[in-house]
Amino acid sequence: MTSQDRTSPPQQQYAERSYRSPAALVGGALLLLLGLWLGGDALLRGDVHTKLTALFALLLGVPLVVAFTLRPLVRAGEDRLTVRNPFRTITLPWGAVEDLRAAFSAEVFTSGGKYQLWAVPVSLRQRKKVSRQAARGSAPRPRFGLDADAGPVPRAMADQTLDELREIKERAAHRESAQGEPVVRWSYEVLAPLVVGAVGLAVMVAV
Repeated sequence: MTSQDRTSPPQQQYAERSYRSPAALVGGALLLLLGLWLGGDALLRGDVHTKLTALFALLLGVPLVVAFTLRPLVRAGEDRLTVRNPFRTITLPWGAVEDLRAAFSAEVFTSGGKYQLWAVPVSLRQRKKVSRQAARGSAPRPRFGLDADAGPVPRAMADQTLDELREIKERAAHRESAQGEPVVRWSYEVLAPLVVGAVGLAVMVAV
């Protein structure tokens, strides 16, 4: 082994994880298709007033649909947690994360406050279903191993996600590269067309 091999840093073993809501993605895509179909028809066939109304309605509606369905994302990196909500993006170094909880919604807590994780929806119905399965002893069994009765306790999807995020936090929170303050950025690329559409639609309705 050469001196260069001995002094080179170990390769990164961490794989970045991303979390989104499949139901929100599907619903958002369907709403966009419906809105573009109706709005496109009005733009092609309507009079001037109808075309302007449809245009401003699309400027208002499309960003709203994108913001609440396609945009939300939680990305767990090696040193930080990135939370992309409808109108804000929050970057949290793992050292600044104090807790992650899921009651009626998934939330991340810091010393300065809390932020909701829109991309991790909490389903009370799913929790009840999982609880009933656990009570009946129908927990998933491991594929391998000698003990067929030692299956893991079933968990709802949101709870599984937060368990994974807590594990990543525990591994990363004490690293020097994972220290820092939360950074919050407003999503002006969503807010700007939304405001233009809302103002324009209000004017067209009033005319």
